[in-house]
Amino acid sequence: MSKVLVFGAGGRAGRAAVVEACRRGIEVKAAVRDPAKYADLAADGVEVVAGDVTDPAEVARLAEGNDAVIAAVYDGNADQAAFFAAAARALVEGLMKAGVDRLVWVGLASTLGTESGALLMDTPGYPQQYRSFYLAHAAGAEVLAESELDWLVIAPAGDFEHAHPDRTGSYRAAPGEAASRISYADFGIALVDEAVAARHHRTRLGVEAG
Repeated sequence: MSKVLVFGAGGRAGRAAVVEACRRGIEVKAAVRDPAKYADLAADGVEVVAGDVTDPAEVARLAEGNDAVIAAVYDGNADQAAFFAAAARALVEGLMKAGVDRLVWVGLASTLGTESGALLMDTPGYPQQYRSFYLAHAAGAEVLAESELDWLVIAPAGDFEHAHPDRTGSYRAAPGEAASRISYADFGIALVDEAVAARHHRTRLGVEAG
């Protein structure tokens, strides 16, 4: 049986990964800031633990014995540029110490390449009010790119589907495209596929409903 650690398991993408992993009978450790707030995650044998993704020692301790780590992290109270870079550095250091090679990092559509080759956030008409957030995420991904981990940055090719959020059971790889959509449930399938089967390596991947 595979064992997967999910950082940010209390968020929507993290929860989707936990649900999908449990569906497959995978042993899941769900890391959150305050386990008392996420008692509902402790179903189907999920181990809910406190975890600071910016602490390399804690990352190493929690990751030990796992086959892969999924990081769907965010801290609204932190300086975003500092947070994502610190989280990426801690994951690299901690996972290497724990002997865990596979990391699936949840990124943003804005940092994906489009069919034209330009990043989605640099295309005409793309919203710019959150550009500093896009760049903060990109800085974290750059830390991973400089590491020796078998990492993957995966993101919805455009955005999450909120109107019809059902699980269809399928998805496909796609370039950055603002109109593209995928449900959290289907995104969870992609996260777990990449964690346990590692189909893409050391790259950025966009996915959409398939």
